[in-house]
Amino acid sequence: MSNAPADEQENAAELPLMGHLLELRNRLLKAVILVVIFFAAMFPFSNELYLYLSEPLRTLLPEGSTMIATQVASPFLAPFKLTMVLALFIGMPFILHQAWSFIAPGLYKKEKRLAFPILVSSIFLFYAGIAFAYYVVFPLMFGFFTATGPEEVAVMTDISAYLDFVLKIFFAFGIVFEIPIATFLLIKTGATTPESLSKKRSYVLVGCFVIGMLITPPDVISQTLLAVPMWMLFEVGIIFGRFASVESQEDDDEAEASA
Repeated sequence: MSNAPADEQENAAELPLMGHLLELRNRLLKAVILVVIFFAAMFPFSNELYLYLSEPLRTLLPEGSTMIATQVASPFLAPFKLTMVLALFIGMPFILHQAWSFIAPGLYKKEKRLAFPILVSSIFLFYAGIAFAYYVVFPLMFGFFTATGPEEVAVMTDISAYLDFVLKIFFAFGIVFEIPIATFLLIKTGATTPESLSKKRSYVLVGCFVIGMLITPPDVISQTLLAVPMWMLFEVGIIFGRFASVESQEDDDEAEASA
């Protein structure tokens, strides 16, 4: 009889845990199903999607040159991989919404007010980075690559190598465009201040070019096209961080006045 209360408490603790695990499973399942639906809808057009992705390079290839497949399965696997990644990218807002719905009940009202705009802004900035890479960086980068090669060398890029290269650049620019969010959070949490970051502006600018050198191909154009937006986004983060600092100071003043 003495063990009954302890057993009841243990069962009561297990039930909420199982409920959370079941909810997490259901939300993950919904996200996977949506990605599969997007993939199934786009797969019949996978070749057209690959042609659209490769257009910035194909339009700049010398006359008589074309893209090639050096592996037996590449004509199928490259569009297949692209469709999978594209389905994941398109479904990312829904995936993040499921994650938000799972963790939101455990957040305070003030945390919800801050977290949701950051989540939406992160999605928008990631897509903006991909669009910037495709419409601005690729034409300049591929124009430089195709124009500087030896005349005796025919430019015939492998479709799998091109896809891997493009996805790497997409991911790099998508992450880089999150710099304003990272800067804002550092200031908002009190890890640093806008004044301190402003004093380190010259070091940040050098660091942007170093990161651009490490991530992008070894040419000045692509390095600059990554480094300059990084620095500009850093400045945007400082601007929003100043507003956050003013708001935090006003909240502190109101708390002290009410106390």
